[in-house]
Amino acid sequence: MSELKPKPLRYRQIHLDFHTSEHIPGIGSAFDAEDFANTLKAAHVDSVTIFAKCHHGWSYYPTNVGKPHPHLAKPDLMGAMIEACAAVDIETPVYISVQWDENSVREHPEWRAMSATNRFQHALPGDPSSLKQLSPAWHTLCLNHQGVKDYILDQAREVASRYGSKVPGLFFDIVLTPDCVCSACTQRMLAEGLDPENPADRLKNDEAVNEEFRRYVSDALFAEYPALRVFYNCGHIHKQGRQRFRTYTHLELESLPTGGWGYDHFPSSARYAATLGMDFLGQTGKFHTSWGEFGGFKHPEALIYEVGQMAALGAKCLVGDQLHPNGAINHDTYATIAPAYERLERLEPYLKGAKQVSEIAILAAEFFHPVGARNNPSDDGAAQMLQELKLPFDVLDGTAPFDGYRLLILPDAITVDAALAKRLEAFVAKGGKLLLSGTSGLTETGFALDMGLEKSSGPVAFNPSYLVADPAALDASLPKAPFVMYAAGQTIKPGAATVLASIVPSYFNRSYKHYCSHQHTPDDPAADTLGAGVTEHNGIGYIAFPIFQMYHDYGQPLYKYVVSGVIRRLMPDPVLSTDLPSAGRATLARQEAENRHVMHLLYGAPQVRGKAVPTDTGTRVLEMIEDIPAIGPVTASVKLAGTPSRVYDALTGEDVAWKAEDGGRIAVTLPRLHIHSAVVIEGV
Repeated sequence: MSELKPKPLRYRQIHLDFHTSEHIPGIGSAFDAEDFANTLKAAHVDSVTIFAKCHHGWSYYPTNVGKPHPHLAKPDLMGAMIEACAAVDIETPVYISVQWDENSVREHPEWRAMSATNRFQHALPGDPSSLKQLSPAWHTLCLNHQGVKDYILDQAREVASRYGSKVPGLFFDIVLTPDCVCSACTQRMLAEGLDPENPADRLKNDEAVNEEFRRYVSDALFAEYPALRVFYNCGHIHKQGRQRFRTYTHLELESLPTGGWGYDHFPSSARYAATLGMDFLGQTGKFHTSWGEFGGFKHPEALIYEVGQMAALGAKCLVGDQLHPNGAINHDTYATIAPAYERLERLEPYLKGAKQVSEIAILAAEFFHPVGARNNPSDDGAAQMLQELKLPFDVLDGTAPFDGYRLLILPDAITVDAALAKRLEAFVAKGGKLLLSGTSGLTETGFALDMGLEKSSGPVAFNPSYLVADPAALDASLPKAPFVMYAAGQTIKPGAATVLASIVPSYFNRSYKHYCSHQHTPDDPAADTLGAGVTEHNGIGYIAFPIFQMYHDYGQPLYKYVVSGVIRRLMPDPVLSTDLPSAGRATLARQEAENRHVMHLLYGAPQVRGKAVPTDTGTRVLEMIEDIPAIGPVTASVKLAGTPSRVYDALTGEDVAWKAEDGGRIAVTLPRLHIHSAVVIEGV
């Protein structure tokens, strides 16, 4: 058996989009190999993903499998890019579009996916035509056809054999769940006992078809090219267990903050990817909006922040760009990227082999409630809270071990069956703590765990209801007055649990029969409480509301203070503490081989600047970063098992003053923080 295996990912990558219409002439006519390579090198780029085949279905090299672009000025444009980059030690993984291939759609209409809802990306809202034929949309291929699978595999083999070791990997893009009800998929669903009229069953079928495709392609490629890296992109890394990625060699976390993912998507995905033991990178973009934007530029400070956050979370880094059809590289783009990648190059010695230090884990609701889109809002709300609280955490799927964590969070809607209950009980027996919310842990007869609570009698009859908390027991920032809870809580009797907050009703629910003011009825001071709202018992905290989704939806800081108060009771003296404001971010990583820790502190507050960016279904807001002010002084402390031999700034090498505090803590003060600082703590 071959000893060859894929090389690790590099740190400073570019993804160079090249989706080029057949209606544009002179493709690659202005490509200058020397300028191309030198521009990338000057921007500190060490890897660039280039195109074999694009969404239009055209290839950019002399292919016998696909169709070369009809106006390709240089017959082997891709090969010229590969040779130019190889000369300056820049890697060139290769891109192949899978399900978006307009040329194949035209030539093989029998391969088309038939969406049950007739939804296709970039379709015109008023287009009633079948398969959105009259729209400038990507008309998706269905992977449940052997011809499609063979076409993709044959082109992958052609690229790998033609260019050999100069192509270290293949990036297969657009492996989607198109809600397909073509005849092949309908027959497959019926054969598997699935209902084509059920959206959940259609999603199961799409996922199974995709897995068959990935396995078919990867098995062949790994057998023939064992050193080849392989990744399949669907715009999100689904939290469905390590086995979901057995056909991958690494992960690429597509997450363009301004492109619809937002600034909270990547950290949650990265905190999950870091637990899987795979090499992984984060993908952002140089665009003001998202992919496909010509002439859009992101502020350099935004890229410094985004790249710094990737590095802080243990990811290699990638910035997306798009090459002009004439093949001329855009110098302004790489002047924008260069400052972030110059910093990253100097940071690399402090990133290699670093593992996140996390005391808290979020058990992903996405694992228990899979969807075809991106993150679950309960997971996102929990991750957002912990980031704002600067509490390092991991995100786990239901197959992951719980060992090594002090606290496990089950956000809002985690079904606890007998097997999971046994694992959680063992975790608590070893000293672990739990925080559950909403319906997590609830069963038809009570609770799956001993939480000191009596059976729920169902949702609170008032929606919204109000929470009355004890600020001294939870958080001093909480009011003594009732505050509104914008979702249905559970009616819980406390039993042996300590009650930290209670639920109180309004006078009545709003309806045509009776209503008060503009939104909802105020709390009724004369009414009895409706039960416990927040409790603690034997190391298990419980919040009777889906508080993490509520925070995701409404952003009410009081909800975060409730969670913070419960966490402090369950897990005092966290490993990392800092006075960074809520928009700040903090992580701690351990480099075992170097016997050192690296603490990353970041500050960059995104703002909603775009109010109506068009989407396929309407509009969205656009979060962006333009210029980031320096802040300071910033203090931080870590609790480590020993005394450091030296503390210094990773970028400048200058010593950072530190002092020992009670409880084995090491405290530092940074007089000034601009965007990102990495503090190295040697010898411990």
